Amino acid sequence: MSQADFVVVANRLPVDRDDDGGWRRSPGGLVTALEPVMRKTEGAWVGWAGKPGLELEPFDFEGTHLVPITLSADEVQNYYEGFSNDTIWPLYHDVIAAPRYRRVWWDAYVDVNRRFAEASATAAAEGATVWVQDYQLQLVPAMLRRMRPDLTIGYFHHIPFPAYGLFSQLPWRRQVIEGLLGADVVGFQRVADAGNFARAVRRQFHYTTKASGITVPLEDGSTRNVLAKAYPISIDAESYIELAQRPDIQARAKEIRESLGNPKTVMLGVDRLDYTKGIRHRLKAFGELLEDGRLSVEDATLVQVASPSRERVEAYIQLRDEIELTVGRINGDFDTMDHTAIRYLHQAFPREEMVALYLAADVMLVTALRDGMNLVAKEYVASRIDNRGVLLLSEFAGAADELGSAIRINPHDIDGMKDAIMRAIEMPGTEQGRRMRTLRRRVLDHDVSDWSKSFLEALAAAKR
Repeated sequence: MSQADFVVVANRLPVDRDDDGGWRRSPGGLVTALEPVMRKTEGAWVGWAGKPGLELEPFDFEGTHLVPITLSADEVQNYYEGFSNDTIWPLYHDVIAAPRYRRVWWDAYVDVNRRFAEASATAAAEGATVWVQDYQLQLVPAMLRRMRPDLTIGYFHHIPFPAYGLFSQLPWRRQVIEGLLGADVVGFQRVADAGNFARAVRRQFHYTTKASGITVPLEDGSTRNVLAKAYPISIDAESYIELAQRPDIQARAKEIRESLGNPKTVMLGVDRLDYTKGIRHRLKAFGELLEDGRLSVEDATLVQVASPSRERVEAYIQLRDEIELTVGRINGDFDTMDHTAIRYLHQAFPREEMVALYLAADVMLVTALRDGMNLVAKEYVASRIDNRGVLLLSEFAGAADELGSAIRINPHDIDGMKDAIMRAIEMPGTEQGRRMRTLRRRVLDHDVSDWSKSFLEALAAAKR
């Protein structure tokens, strides 16, 4: 097998199986961010193909060497649905849902992480750079360093890293920190996340932590430096601008408004169906505005796109039931023959339709209770080439650190959210324009290529 000078290690491969049994590129932001780097370096990508029991040999796809990892149905259940998404995900999102600590899940997590590390060690050339992605693979950096000390290893954490008081609940907290400290550079979405990680290292291992990094002692008495720092991720802003300029997509945006009965205000929420996204809080605030008479169903409609997510995990099954009951109740109370209060769409849409929705929406509601970044906020801003529209943004989303001209909200404060929604609806066009121009400047200046470039430059410095 040929070996690569640059290897990405992620839970999923950057491709999806199409109906004909072939492959198509995944639409995710990470794939878009790394595609130019992979092409330039003839890199390799190690990941799971997305279906249990699917055994595939390594293959090439559009200039990238893909190394599939096979996961059995039990491993998907224990490593992915169990430890990754029923232990780490809720714990790292401020215990919004209760995490479950099961030893059989942890054992599967260790085994699968080792398999990813072994495949990465095989795929990497002498002195290569390996970039590990996200919470499903927190043990890979240290495992890989033991197997291949010649490698330069980066790790990027796409979700929040919790405060020590929460993180310390994890029975395997030391093993996770040791795993992450195997990297030369550990990247986080927010400065606060990097600080939480450094505090966890100090509390568990008493290592010296400074702004320049963490000093990790080695067995031979020497030390190595691990840089732990914020590198906020972004989007391919130009691709959203190009779509927003297309006449067919602008026409589709008008169609969407007409199909909703041409209300004065269209509000939009776009989320994975997840308890961290604050969808229930958003619906409650909107329902109360209708009840209070501050909004009427003829004048305002909320479009809620909730793409399916982790449909076999119990907490997600329960959440879907709750949200659909709430939508049904609000619509039952306030719908007329001509107007619907909430247009609820439990499905995923292609990017073209999403940009049409962004152009149709006067107010974008991002009400996450906790979010590593939230790229939907940036997608909305990039799409608003008319410099109109208002972004309501939770202060608990990573994007709030960068998008200071949005209306910031605390989604737990329902009365405050209601007032913020009314402020957004009544905002004059001049103020909308001033805020949106500032937001767009930030998103355009710090796009996804800027993110990958800054992280890879830090890795290159570590290598030197």
